[in-house]
Amino acid sequence: MLVDIGVNLSNKRFKDDVGNVLQRAQQTQISKLVLTGTSIVESHAVIALCEQYSDRFPDMLFATCGIHPHDADDLRADSIDRLRALAAHPQIVAIGETGLDFNRNFSSPRAQQVAFEAQLELAIELNMPLFMHERDAAPRQLEILRHYRDQITAGVIHCFTGDKKTLFSYLDLDLHIGITGWVCDERRGLELQKIVHNIPLQRLMIETDAPYLLPRNMPSKPSDRRNEPAFLPYVVQAIAAARSESADEITAATAATAMQFFNFNRAM
Repeated sequence: MLVDIGVNLSNKRFKDDVGNVLQRAQQTQISKLVLTGTSIVESHAVIALCEQYSDRFPDMLFATCGIHPHDADDLRADSIDRLRALAAHPQIVAIGETGLDFNRNFSSPRAQQVAFEAQLELAIELNMPLFMHERDAAPRQLEILRHYRDQITAGVIHCFTGDKKTLFSYLDLDLHIGITGWVCDERRGLELQKIVHNIPLQRLMIETDAPYLLPRNMPSKPSDRRNEPAFLPYVVQAIAAARSESADEITAATAATAMQFFNFNRAM
């Protein structure tokens, strides 16, 4: 069974066929999906999806709640209190998506750092794992994480696309690494293909980040170019091609790691 640790199921591109997407995921032996909360509004939305489809897909849908660095300028005095309330929902298994993104700076670097540290402190308070984003901000993100690391329960750098030095720095902090279809890309993913074998198997998790990052190793791609959880096996295939373990071994190990990391049994 596969576990997809990062799915943007509240994205408008899934609006008309969420049920079909989940059914295809189930048919592809995906047992758990973690829906990504990227703002207060989106965190409410992913919780609503977990509730809406709980009868049809029992014990399959979980979620995170957080404020993405792109939305950090929207942090308000009551935002952390609102996240704390959302985190009490039984399907919420991590705080995030949080972190830093100095690539696009949709929010100011200062606002991003304030929001990131506030969510780190919330995760520590609630004893919950962190679901983290980072783009072109590794030195500062690592600096902040080193300050808090002894208090953090667990953390995953989702959709890792960095270089070897950055990878080893995150691993030195005993963090987990989420790998997406970026590793399937023969253009942008070459560096990741070269270094993915350095991730200890027990620290590796997999995700689609759907609807983004459609795996380019698919022999036949959907005309709308929309990624979805059912395509997660292509990520496994690309990882297996760069490592010593088989696809089956990677599937089993990453699922076991995700089960432990997110503590799904507690949420169910």
